Amino acid sequence: MQNKNRNILLFSILTLTLLLLLVINMSLGSISIPVKDVFNSLAGGNSSKETWDYIIINYRLPKAITAILVGMGLAVSGLLMQTLFRNPLAGPDVLGLSSGASLGVATVILGAAFLPPVAASFLLSSYGIILASSLGSFLVLLAVLSVSQSLRNTMAILIVGLMFGSLTSAIVGTLTYFSTAEQLQKFTFWSFGNLGNLTWSSIVILAVCIFIGLVLSILNIKPLNALLLGENYARSLGMNYKKTRMIIIFATSILTGSITAFAGPIAFIGLAVPHIAKMVFQTSNHTILFWCTLLFGAIIMLVCDSISQLPGSDITLPINAVTSLFGAPIVIWLLIRKRKMMN
Repeated sequence: MQNKNRNILLFSILTLTLLLLLVINMSLGSISIPVKDVFNSLAGGNSSKETWDYIIINYRLPKAITAILVGMGLAVSGLLMQTLFRNPLAGPDVLGLSSGASLGVATVILGAAFLPPVAASFLLSSYGIILASSLGSFLVLLAVLSVSQSLRNTMAILIVGLMFGSLTSAIVGTLTYFSTAEQLQKFTFWSFGNLGNLTWSSIVILAVCIFIGLVLSILNIKPLNALLLGENYARSLGMNYKKTRMIIIFATSILTGSITAFAGPIAFIGLAVPHIAKMVFQTSNHTILFWCTLLFGAIIMLVCDSISQLPGSDITLPINAVTSLFGAPIVIWLLIRKRKMMN
């Protein structure tokens, strides 16, 4: 009963923190907007200046929603991979999906010179980049799923995913070696990640993909708890292990692939957030862990996005760099703290 009350309190705090950070995130940027005006604008009223309403609704709200979706999706996909492979270092990219997306984008950006002008113009647009990234992730997913059908050992699938990642990275490296400085710069900017270039229609598509991935994850909460004790124990409970494994891989693929396609490769969140959630809530029960990982992912992504904007400055830091710089020290501190508590 005491743990239940504690969890309810923590969930309440996290939910309020998320709502507060959402408003603060939209108030920060090169133009500082008072929190009161952000509230008024979101509530359907008018802020002190008409231009602020336009900035909030057309730029900052879509970016904040994208940050929440990306944080939730990556955090949950990291949790799924760490549970499936029973490996604390597993993240959303262990199946090679992010590398596949990078290969698709690299092929388009670095190989555009060999395409007809009309095709190159479309593929180098934002929708063309999204299409190429999605296609790259999907092809790697098909390859991993095809190989996994003939593999009984889950760790073998992990190795296969890592090998696909290495293979695609090698191809990307070869393409970059023969590309021009302008092509390299464009590909590098994409690899930094970006939350602010999505239209409302793109956000709707991303939200639908995230929703499907999260629903598949929720439906597998009980099997995930069984997997904590190993494959044999899960099978002894009557679980169709192969089917469950395929659904988990598919859910992770939808989450990671769609996020990489729309926002670029985002580091740290998927790897570290599940550990933070486990340490704060002190549980491995996915019925609780799923929801707190979801909230922590959204919160940390909003914090990183707020930092990347360098409030009061026209400079915006790459979101990929901020997630690593902000997150890695926190995880190291939490691990050291946990070790001291166990001694």
